Amino acid sequence: MIFAYETDMHWGVGYISGTFDMFHAGHLNLIRRARERCDRLIVGVLSDKAAMKSKKKLPVRPLRERMEIVAAIRYVDEVDITTRSLLKKVNAWEKYRFDAMFSGDDHANESWTKEHEQLKLLGAELVFFSYTEGISSSALKERLLRTEPFLE
Repeated sequence: MIFAYETDMHWGVGYISGTFDMFHAGHLNLIRRARERCDRLIVGVLSDKAAMKSKKKLPVRPLRERMEIVAAIRYVDEVDITTRSLLKKVNAWEKYRFDAMFSGDDHANESWTKEHEQLKLLGAELVFFSYTEGISSSALKERLLRTEPFLE
């Protein structure tokens, strides 16, 4: 794959889209690192329908709460709803005109190559950051179901 990883480049407008269910340190790391590399950061929060299409499961937290949490983060300049049509990166670019789209590298193995090439033709880059190991909403849900304590 020819995606950018851990780059020091800087862009004008950056974009991230995610479910941001059960917000955790991995989400915060991704948002903070993206904001460090752009002047303005737009964060899309997946609607329930978009989350079902993307992750094959509904979020635990309602959309309004997830959006409020993301909007309260100082690194975020704008929050919007990611609808199913905006899951296509070119559609998101047409709406937001971002220079770079950021994601965790846990998505780097997905079939984003075609969309990456389309974004490059539009002058936008797809940038992946290292995933925060051991932290995910799915892992948190599993721990809660097993009632495992968080030990440091």
